[in-house]
Amino acid sequence: MREKPMKQRILEEALQLFAQNGYTGTSMNDIATKLGVTKAALYKHYKSKQEILDCIIAKAAECELPKEAARVDVGDKAAAFEQIKTYTKEQFQYWTSEEFPSCFRRVLTLEQYRDPRMAKLYQRYLAKGPVSYMEPMFEQLTEDSQKARQMVLDFYGPIFLLYSIYDGAEEKQSVMDILESHVDSFSGIFQQNAAGKGKWAIA
Repeated sequence: MREKPMKQRILEEALQLFAQNGYTGTSMNDIATKLGVTKAALYKHYKSKQEILDCIIAKAAECELPKEAARVDVGDKAAAFEQIKTYTKEQFQYWTSEEFPSCFRRVLTLEQYRDPRMAKLYQRYLAKGPVSYMEPMFEQLTEDSQKARQMVLDFYGPIFLLYSIYDGAEEKQSVMDILESHVDSFSGIFQQNAAGKGKWAIA
């Protein structure tokens, strides 16, 4: 198997250290030690720890989950919510099960209070971003903007909490089961509501 280029290895190992110890809690010496190289060898590829972080952020932007996955056809409300469910599960798996985005999510969680840029990225990827993105979909389903906002919060709030639960869980699959149960339960409630009122709405 072909060995990864050193620049890529540095990014991957540094990201793991940042996710574990935080950016400020990780030194260039720590990164070099984990790679089994000298600091001088490290500086041949990156001039500073900040440059390493900048490259990680740039790579994260390239790896962002495609938003096209969440397009819905509101003509069939049941099918539309199935698409939202699928997108939600894929997004959660992306940020928890895949190595690079999982570590990057933990870095954002740790560094959001230190670095305003990281705080903006945290909001974009994990907090305000998903809420703002799903809100117009739910508005189409409910035909009511205020109810749509509450619906998104009710739907996404537990999912947002599950990221933290997932990180501390020994049995990761149990958290995925909770996610599955949540989206299925949410779907059932609103399908029943739709059957009774002619459209999806919050009682």
